[in-house]
Amino acid sequence: MDFKGPILKFILIGLTVISLVFAGVFVHLYQNERLKAEKLQSQVDELTARERVLEDKLEASNKNVAELISKLQESKDRIASIGEELNKEKSTRQDALKELEQIKTEIEQQKFSRQDLESKLGKALAEGNKLKEQLQIINRQKDELEVKLKDLESASAGVELGKVVVNSESVEPYREGNASEAKKTDSSSPVSLKDKKQEGLSKNNLLEGRITVVNKEYNFVVINLGEKEGLNKGDQFSVYHEGKMIGDITVEKVHESMSAAGFAADLKNTIKENDIVIQKVK
Repeated sequence: MDFKGPILKFILIGLTVISLVFAGVFVHLYQNERLKAEKLQSQVDELTARERVLEDKLEASNKNVAELISKLQESKDRIASIGEELNKEKSTRQDALKELEQIKTEIEQQKFSRQDLESKLGKALAEGNKLKEQLQIINRQKDELEVKLKDLESASAGVELGKVVVNSESVEPYREGNASEAKKTDSSSPVSLKDKKQEGLSKNNLLEGRITVVNKEYNFVVINLGEKEGLNKGDQFSVYHEGKMIGDITVEKVHESMSAAGFAADLKNTIKENDIVIQKVK
């Protein structure tokens, strides 16, 4: 009996010690687990915070992506609009180039036309100068003929002639006053004073005369009627060749005993010296 008490006591003490040891170990383990749990919770909280930050960043990134997509679409639309404008400008430029080519072609044509006109103008000026020279020559010849007519009037003043024939060979004798030589020139067809009086007035009391000079170069004739017979500028005469009426002449210049009259070009080959002229009724 005496041995059981101490043994039980010893066992109880051992059990107590073991319990204490287990309790210490449990407490130590609990504290370690608690620390681990706290650490894990801290890590979880930290991760949660990071997650929230990342979510915020992700949301901001999504917003940025949406804005970038919107800007990209706007850029695409703008690029498309710019492309259309470029195409329009390209088309406009092509049209402008075509118009420019047409303008260049027109300018070249106008240049050639101008050169042609300048050439024609030069020719026209040259022809004008030639015509002026010819007109001056005609005026000089006209003045010379007027002088010859005046000389013929002076030579025939105071002398009543039956017929006066004036040509390139007979003008000089009258100018020199050599009546005998002039008579020889006209001896081929002499007309008496009686014939002259019959020539002066026709049966219808119209003036009648003869052509004494024919100038085919300037289309005029000289007739042996003048102021003495009452002739006036503008009077018209019918011309008879071998008894046939061939045309009309119009008095352009009147002298004392002879006149100059113009005729149409179609009479140039038919009108002759000594043709009869009869005044037309006014």
